[in-house]
Amino acid sequence: MLQFHIQPDSEIPASTQLFNQLRFAIASRQFPPGHKLPSTRALAMQTGLHRNTIGKVYRQLEDLGLVEAQAGSGIYVRSQTPDSSRKLSSPIFQKYPEAYKIVQRSLDELLQQGCSLNQAREFFLTEIDWRLRCSARVLVTAPIQDIGAGQLMAQELEQALGIPVQLVPLEELAGVLEKAPSGTIVTSRYFIAQAEAIAAPKSVRVLPIDIYDYGKEIEVVKSLPQNSCLGLVGLSAGILRVAEVISHSLRGEEILVMAAQREDDYKVNAIVRTANTIVCDPPSVEKVKTAIAMAREELIRPPRVIPSENYIHADSIDLLKRELGLD
Repeated sequence: MLQFHIQPDSEIPASTQLFNQLRFAIASRQFPPGHKLPSTRALAMQTGLHRNTIGKVYRQLEDLGLVEAQAGSGIYVRSQTPDSSRKLSSPIFQKYPEAYKIVQRSLDELLQQGCSLNQAREFFLTEIDWRLRCSARVLVTAPIQDIGAGQLMAQELEQALGIPVQLVPLEELAGVLEKAPSGTIVTSRYFIAQAEAIAAPKSVRVLPIDIYDYGKEIEVVKSLPQNSCLGLVGLSAGILRVAEVISHSLRGEEILVMAAQREDDYKVNAIVRTANTIVCDPPSVEKVKTAIAMAREELIRPPRVIPSENYIHADSIDLLKRELGLD
């Protein structure tokens, strides 16, 4: 069972600590779609927080579209499905309003089992043809304030899929879709609710991706000696904030945590001169190594650099390939 840790002496409010840890568990698929969240009572016993505080955190997650409450049952991680409003205007779907939902569920099950779009074509011609048209244009989106997360997604998807990927800030997505409404929007589950709201009236799909669970990096944090300094360097301000919260929740005041976005030369150089261990995303590795090389004469012992493997979970890449007909 996943354990949640609240650091009572942290400057970060306890509710924010829990919110970020739950959001990370959902985005990294440790809590997959359909997973039932712990009851407020169980979580109160584990964390020491009041049940009202936990209930407030659950409502925040529900407002973001990440979870949904089922009366008499509990809180569940929401399953994301592509919007179907465009096709429901067809006479055949007006006559059989539940039919398309059945087609969607059936196709998703086939994809999960490894069936390709080409293999499923003869069963679901209407759905497959629409998905392939959308696949001709893939958009990655993230908020401007965390465009670094979008850059990570776009870089990894271009490399893994072998097709051009367009990065569009969430704030500009509606305008881009007005000019060219067809396509597939890909984003992290962190931003899925906002993307779906913008895409709902358009002829586009919104596909969520799961992020890497950072298990290796978490073990590194757990193993650091007391009074160590941990450096975090990356493109995404949002990922860095979550990484700081998780590091503090694991070690409290036992270690010093410093974080910097890749483009912040001053902070990166400060981390290089102070940290014993630096964890960074793949695009930031060369920046960190260059900073270490430039400061080598001032360093008694260069920091250990640990690059994270990726940002997107490998299973999400495989599923996305099948969704886009690229397998």
